[in-house]
Amino acid sequence: MNVNGTTAVNTVEVRELTVRHRRRTALDAVDLDFAPGVHGLLGPNGAGKTSLIRVLATVAAPSGGRVELLGSQVGGRADHRSRAEVRRRLGYLPQEFGHYPGFTVREFVSYVAWLKEMDAAAVPAAVERAVDRVGLTDRIDARVKTLSGGMVRRVGIAQAIVNDPDLLLFDEPTAGLDPEQRVEFRALIRELGRTATVIVSTHLVEDVAAACTGVTLIEAGRIAYRGTTRELAELGGTDDRAGDGAEPADGNPVERGYTAALRAHRAAVANR
Repeated sequence: MNVNGTTAVNTVEVRELTVRHRRRTALDAVDLDFAPGVHGLLGPNGAGKTSLIRVLATVAAPSGGRVELLGSQVGGRADHRSRAEVRRRLGYLPQEFGHYPGFTVREFVSYVAWLKEMDAAAVPAAVERAVDRVGLTDRIDARVKTLSGGMVRRVGIAQAIVNDPDLLLFDEPTAGLDPEQRVEFRALIRELGRTATVIVSTHLVEDVAAACTGVTLIEAGRIAYRGTTRELAELGGTDDRAGDGAEPADGNPVERGYTAALRAHRAAVANR
C-alpha cells in the first residue's frame, strides 16, 4: 500500500539502495516505493535527495541494492535494453539543467524527443503541446540563449514532459520561476499526477504542500518520514496562540510538521 492509502501498482520500487560518493554515504540502505500520483521529496541540503533522483533517472549507478522502475530492473547488472526502455518512458529535469543555447525552443525539445525515440510523425505536435503547457508558445522559435532564467527552466520542464512519461522526476523544478509561474507549475504536476508517477525533489515546503499528496523526508541518507501532506501538517499542530495576543507560530502547518518530523528523527537516531 502506498502513502495515499491505495493499492495501486508501484511504478518505483527501491530496496536497500545505497549510494556512496568516495568516502561519503549519500543514501544508506533505503527502501522506498512510489505509485502514480504526486510525491514530494524533502530534506536539508546534502540529505541525499539529488542522489536518489539521479539513480531513479538512470544517470547514476547505485553502489548497492535493487532499483525497479516501470516493471524493469535498472542499475547493477541490468542490461542496456532495460535501461533504454525505461528512459523512453520517463522524464527528468535535473537541478542543473544543461541545454544548447543556439537551439530554438522547438529545436531543443524536438531533439530531446528524438533522444527518447519518439515516433517522428508524432514529434511536432508533441513538442508544441509540451511548450504550450509551460506557457512558452509565443517563444517556441526563439533561441534558448535569448530567454530569461525562468523561461529556460520552463523549457526544461517542457523537455521532461514531451513524451507524456509514466515516471517524471523533477529536481528543484521551481528554481528561477516567479510566484505566478510556480502556481501554474503546481497545477501542471497535479494534472500529470492523475496518470503518471511524479516525484518532486525540493527544499520549498510550500510547493509540496500545494501540489503533492505523499511526502518522503530524507535526512543524512536515511528515510526520516513518510506519509501524506495532511499527516505531515497534523504533526505541525495548530497555532492556538494568535488569539490571545501571543506571537503566532512560525511557518504554516506543513512547514512546522516538516521541522517536527526532522527533529523526531534526529532524536531517535541519537538515542539508538
